[in-house]
Amino acid sequence: MKILSFLTSRNELYRDAGLLFIRVVIGLSMMIFHGFGKIKGGPELWEKLGNDIGFLGINFLPVFWGFMAGFAEFFCSFLLILGVLFRPATILLAITMLVAVLVHLNMPPESPAAGWSGASHALELLAVYTGLFFTGPGKYKL
Repeated sequence: MKILSFLTSRNELYRDAGLLFIRVVIGLSMMIFHGFGKIKGGPELWEKLGNDIGFLGINFLPVFWGFMAGFAEFFCSFLLILGVLFRPATILLAITMLVAVLVHLNMPPESPAAGWSGASHALELLAVYTGLFFTGPGKYKL
């Protein structure tokens, strides 16, 4: 009977705990597996990443744009975990994922990361960050 009551409860505690869980897992995953390598890669990697968005007509300041991708994925993920500057962080992360989707969709077809299957992870995270933007961080935040 307690399981049924848990499943049908509208308790704010469960919602806030769920938001905290999503923030911590998604934030740590993005920081460790994506953002850290980009930040650590330095200006050479940032330039390569910045040049990858040339098809969008953004052909200036490639080091800056590459750094911003790493910044969003690492530092904004940290803010996401803490629940601090939450909505600006989710906006930057969502924009970064939108650009990542477009990069994958514009890769040469022979590339293993090309197309929708290559873009799917970024598309999923775009949905998560957009959803978090609308819900907010929940009660458990700094």
